[in-house]
Amino acid sequence: MEGEYSIPRLDFGSALVSTLFEIERLRADIGTGDTPPETFVELHRLFDFVMSVVSARIEGNHTTVYDAIGQIESGEDTVADPLREITNIVSTARFIDDVDPSVPITHGFIRELHRRAVADLMREGDRTPGSYRQHDVAIVNSAHVPPSWVSVHAEMTTLLEFANAELPLHEQMLQIAIAHHRFVWIHPFGNGNGRVSRLFTYAMLRRTIFARRGYSALNPTAVFGNDRDAYISALEAADDLSDEGTIAWAAFFVGGIRDDVARLVRLQQHTFVIDQLVGPALDSLHDDGLVSAEEHAALRRALRHGVVKAGDLTSDIPGTPSHRSRAIRGLVDRRLLRAADRGPRFYRLSLSRGPLAPRLIRRLDALGYLPRMLAGD
Repeated sequence: MEGEYSIPRLDFGSALVSTLFEIERLRADIGTGDTPPETFVELHRLFDFVMSVVSARIEGNHTTVYDAIGQIESGEDTVADPLREITNIVSTARFIDDVDPSVPITHGFIRELHRRAVADLMREGDRTPGSYRQHDVAIVNSAHVPPSWVSVHAEMTTLLEFANAELPLHEQMLQIAIAHHRFVWIHPFGNGNGRVSRLFTYAMLRRTIFARRGYSALNPTAVFGNDRDAYISALEAADDLSDEGTIAWAAFFVGGIRDDVARLVRLQQHTFVIDQLVGPALDSLHDDGLVSAEEHAALRRALRHGVVKAGDLTSDIPGTPSHRSRAIRGLVDRRLLRAADRGPRFYRLSLSRGPLAPRLIRRLDALGYLPRMLAGD
């Protein structure tokens, strides 16, 4: 793994080293917050949906995040190629979440990411889903010529050896940055390389800085969605595999990850989630007349506690138990509450789907949590 898979020497006083130290400081705070896990999981799923729209947008898909949510919620036009591309990325991220992060990343895993990402797509599909390319390719508007298809498997073997290597903490972010670039440089599939490279990077983040922290990683696609042109330029800077180009790419990548980890730490603070993010979204539902005062109070209580049962809502929804049960069922049917994992008749807020999702996206945008690529949606 010499040459293109060596960690470049860094100037200790460089901005890149400073950013790496910031990530290490922030990493210590991952998993220390008081946001209920159920609430965080819902926010994670919402982020993944938004980042899946961004990943598709990078590849030329012009579906807006609000159109995507609306079409999925209505059940209309879900077989259209642009929407299916987004839902494929979402479901593939969920697949990654279900994999033990301590298990090494394999050829089979990478090919499965590809199979899921391009499944049933026409314009953005692939002739051989789940298989490395068996033909030579060129990258549009790029001077880089990917390796011949004959060497793809061998190149990917070397990449995976590097990606799975146990490196010191201070080298792990550079390891992920290099692995992301080298994946795109190899271009192992006929189509879908960009989408799979970002999913691959997400899987690597789960194995390293987010490992055993009890919180899911934020999808790194936000790093690439802030400025598509800067993303492509930073990648191209590393195409000669020089230390200088690799460091330039790593500086771009690591800076974005630093910002994302800082956002994650804030999302662990329950007061921030209540006061700045979910609370205002709930209030807007009530202000717009979409929920009653009783329902608003019940949803607010679910936000404060993370998970509630009917008995917790007696002061919010007064009356008989049967009245309360009907009110809760109505909130579930309208996708404002959803069943929690703790057992029957336990409920949590539905943040990643239903009427709250688009309002939360607007709040995230107002708080500066969304990539600039989504500006104007």
